[in-house]
Amino acid sequence: MQVLIVEDEQLAAERLQQLLRNYDANIQVLDHLYSVKQAVQWLQQHPHPDLLFLDIQLADGYSFEIFKQVAYRRPIIFTTAFDQYALEAFNHHSIAYLVKPVDALQLGQSLQKYRELCQPFSAVQAQQLLQQIQQPAYKRRLLARVGQKMFFVNCDDIRYFFADDKLVYLVDREGNRLLVDMTLEKLEKCLDPQQFFRLNRSYLVHLDSIAQMKPHINSRMKLWLRSGGKTEEVIMSRERVPDFKVWAEM
Repeated sequence: MQVLIVEDEQLAAERLQQLLRNYDANIQVLDHLYSVKQAVQWLQQHPHPDLLFLDIQLADGYSFEIFKQVAYRRPIIFTTAFDQYALEAFNHHSIAYLVKPVDALQLGQSLQKYRELCQPFSAVQAQQLLQQIQQPAYKRRLLARVGQKMFFVNCDDIRYFFADDKLVYLVDREGNRLLVDMTLEKLEKCLDPQQFFRLNRSYLVHLDSIAQMKPHINSRMKLWLRSGGKTEEVIMSRERVPDFKVWAEM
């Protein structure tokens, strides 16, 4: 970890450096600066440190003036003899506000907080986070009905949907047909596309429903959908065949 100290009191700066060495000998203090002017020049000319220790009242003004001249986006630990600037400090990426004289316990707690907040993700954690961001929340169950009776149906138990006139039905693994109050277009958007595929204007099918398929006339494809020990023949539209072949190999 590389840190920069901006502190106009020499004894306070030396004490802070000693506490840092005691906490972790691998912490590298890049420099010790005394004023707003020095801090602005340093930050404009060097890569920014991992962590900035910043006294609030410096020889030539308040350290908040630094951020009017430098776009600083790294964590800051403020150190001061006064507590009335805490609110302003937390407007500037502050992770801690230490009142002088800083002691080892205060400092250790602040550095632990820094590590918890700023430690990099492992490769596995990063991949898991990426998957969570990229993976939409698809429905796991749907509400369906037969007459006035309503039922929850797990999406894994659905074999296919079909539209008949203006009504949409689902067929489950036992071959039961239940009415759903959603269009095929809405169902297509809220169901996992790795499991469900739109064959044509009337059928949306689950991967496990497809028992057999073969080419059909005019570059179309015929499929046999199974449910409850029965099969149903469905013709896939020609326009959907190329996408189906890609989907089938996912």
